[in-house]
Amino acid sequence: MALWDSLAGSTDTDRTAFVAPDLTIRVRDLAAASLLPDALESLRGKSVLLATHDQIFAAVALLELDGIASRIVLCTPDLDTAQLRAVAATAAVDAILSERAIDDASVPGAARHLLNRIPLPASPDRRASLETEWILLTSGTTGTPKLVVHSLKSLGGTLPRHSPPGAVWSTFYDIRRYGGLQIYLRAVLGRAPLVLSSPGEPTSVFLSRAAASGVTHISGTPSHWRRALMSGACRVLRPSYVRLSGEIADQAVLDQLHAAYPDAKVAHAFASTEAGVGFDVEDGRAGFPASILDRTGNDVELKVIDGSLRIRSHRNAVRYLGAAQPLRDAEGFVDTGDLVELEQGRYYFRGRRGGIINVGGLKVYPEEVESVLNADPRVRMSRVRARRNPITGSLVVAEVVLAHDAAAPSDPAAAEPIKAELIDRCRRMLAAHKVPTMLRFVASLEVTAAGKMVRSDA
Repeated sequence: MALWDSLAGSTDTDRTAFVAPDLTIRVRDLAAASLLPDALESLRGKSVLLATHDQIFAAVALLELDGIASRIVLCTPDLDTAQLRAVAATAAVDAILSERAIDDASVPGAARHLLNRIPLPASPDRRASLETEWILLTSGTTGTPKLVVHSLKSLGGTLPRHSPPGAVWSTFYDIRRYGGLQIYLRAVLGRAPLVLSSPGEPTSVFLSRAAASGVTHISGTPSHWRRALMSGACRVLRPSYVRLSGEIADQAVLDQLHAAYPDAKVAHAFASTEAGVGFDVEDGRAGFPASILDRTGNDVELKVIDGSLRIRSHRNAVRYLGAAQPLRDAEGFVDTGDLVELEQGRYYFRGRRGGIINVGGLKVYPEEVESVLNADPRVRMSRVRARRNPITGSLVVAEVVLAHDAAAPSDPAAAEPIKAELIDRCRRMLAAHKVPTMLRFVASLEVTAAGKMVRSDA
């Protein structure tokens, strides 16, 4: 069943809508209208690349194309021309869709179709004729991202078909990335409105707009939420459900969100583009109970091998497109590359396999050090990185953003006591090689377009 088919004939889709800053499109109005009134049928069986700037046009195009296009490639606006060209070549793209003019040289040979900015009257034939491949791009990489093949079943097959009464969904994520797409499908399949973020929109503006739209369920990465907590506008929202995913949710950010939203359920989920959704944790604690690995009878199997979490489920992606690298191991498990350690019956995430800092042959997980710094009430967020050293290979350095009520003094000498106290905290709680050799205060920390902390050597 295609995405549109899942809504056709339903009597409870009147609330389903996509809400952008200056435009709202209701699903009920698409029954006799289309963003592609003259071109939709020409895309049947074709590989189509979505290169929209604003999410709302991608949201509607997904409804229109699933079951018609053989392949939908979801591209985000941050791709440069070389990346776009490489993605299109790998996906054998026949056509590009956008609400803006597209440079003809960007993807030679592909047909261009301009999406209307409002649905125009039409009698679109959206009868599904095939199972469409949904192509998602991996985030957090340099160069050309990997192309990950999903289906509607792997993306949304286990999602509920009804949202809680009165639910209004939203997300800091871009819906063309895995985390945002999950919220998009929860809203569409659950027949609820979805308030979309906008590229470059300040956090405080987005939160105010979400509050004005009555958002009740909202998701983002821990970095998204730390920025929201720093914005001063966090409390304009009154959600009943707050969700974190995409990065390690440490105890500090969970406690801060519980304090900001005492009436909300605060959950953190483990998910990745390749592995899909593994599990949700709703007990208010960082990490996850070891008992999750022993669960039987559901569609998700978990195991830990050499400290790395692996997942096998119907939510796994199908394969990588255009790459010889297998997505699963011989037993069908996806190695997430996320490293965990067991402590007193609970697994705690330590970091990514590729993000370990090597200090004289000893391992340091940046996120472990950050969790110690972030637990200090004066700290809003931190970033730990490697600095090259000719003797040890690397040293650990830290950048810290202080909470508004603990702003760093303008006089560097006056800031030294706070730095010394934070370093001393690390010495008490961490092995010596994990303690930052340098700590400096910064006004903000860079976050990727996917909402994750930018990590590179200092």
